[in-house]
Amino acid sequence: MQSIMLEYAKKLDEQDALGMYRDEFYVHPDVIYMDGNSLGLLSKRAEKSVLSLLDSWKQYGIDGWTKGEHPWFYFPETLSEMCAPLVGAKKNEVIITGSTTANLHQLVASFYQPVGKRTKIVADELNFPSDLYAISSQLFLHGFDSKEHMILVKSRDGYTLHEADIINAMTEEVALIVLPSVLYRSGQILDIQMLTEAAHKRNIIIGFDLCHSIGSVPHELNKWGVDFAFWCNYKHVNGGPGATGGIYVNRKHFGGKPGLAGWFGSDKEKQFDLSNQMIPAADAGAYQIGTPHILSSAPLYGSLEMFAEVGIDAIREKSLKLTNYMMMLMEQELADYHFVIANPRESTKRGGHIFLVHEEAARICKALKVQQVIPDFRSPNGIRLAPVALYNSFEDVWRTVQILKKIMKEELYKKYENKRDVIA
Repeated sequence: MQSIMLEYAKKLDEQDALGMYRDEFYVHPDVIYMDGNSLGLLSKRAEKSVLSLLDSWKQYGIDGWTKGEHPWFYFPETLSEMCAPLVGAKKNEVIITGSTTANLHQLVASFYQPVGKRTKIVADELNFPSDLYAISSQLFLHGFDSKEHMILVKSRDGYTLHEADIINAMTEEVALIVLPSVLYRSGQILDIQMLTEAAHKRNIIIGFDLCHSIGSVPHELNKWGVDFAFWCNYKHVNGGPGATGGIYVNRKHFGGKPGLAGWFGSDKEKQFDLSNQMIPAADAGAYQIGTPHILSSAPLYGSLEMFAEVGIDAIREKSLKLTNYMMMLMEQELADYHFVIANPRESTKRGGHIFLVHEEAARICKALKVQQVIPDFRSPNGIRLAPVALYNSFEDVWRTVQILKKIMKEELYKKYENKRDVIA
């Protein structure tokens, strides 16, 4: 059976139209990288674009703001236009700027406008904690206690959310909703369109954290009428550690003042007038604060070139095939080892990674790394595995499951302590 499944994997790889892009990345020949949902691999094009931006600094000095292949002054807008198709936005509804949490602070400061009894913010208990920290601090700045004014939608099973429970939380006391598009642990996709329509029927502003969906799942934010969104670009978009993040603001909100003002959010034609009175940009650019991080943005140019060539729909198609194949193998090969596949099985509900639950998860992850498979541990008992469409193969998936089976069969995990390292 193993040889048959390996031959099947090799056949899928031969038929894979995206297989050629694997050579675009620095894939270590002895390592199976399954952690692209935490940090994507470096591509040769991203490396090239970094070197190009470094060269413009070397060649032009301060004149790099207006000279060179990619003038820095306009670089955020260049990247924003390239990124917009990944979120289904008009090019001027997106701006590449800041970091995930800083951008969330900007958006909550801009769109959270408590009036009368509408003072509460809806989030969920499964969201990445940094989002909850930011929301809590914004409530504090308004003089509200987050224990009373942040409504956390509960999970029924500890892994997923029900849209009905979120909608039930949309009461007349709610001023703002902030939710993930894909849950960072289980990989569940929330129905953004349904939730946006429900929020707007109740006159509530709604925004989404796209960190675990951008680059692996298509979006139609403009079509769905989403008010705002924010994301990082170092996971599936492969923009590198600390890559500059992104903001989407629906054009219906253009003309509003950003909650946190800074000079780079100015109208670009007037920015260097350096007036004491700010004139914000007329589009999503208004939500920038400080000078753009050119070298942290540079890898995105090369990475987004590939997304433009391939298209997000083709990436999603292969991603689903990879994760479907992985689940099938796990059910065949790991049935005796007490793993629980805790991500949604339905393709419409599953993001770009698999979430395994096991009481020995921390030890298993350490054993996987020793066996040259790079997973992601999530405390207390979760293992995330992300076969990425642009650089992982079906054979990678087959080998990962076989190594996992070996670890369990030979109890290799027992060599290690069952707790996370400093960084999980």
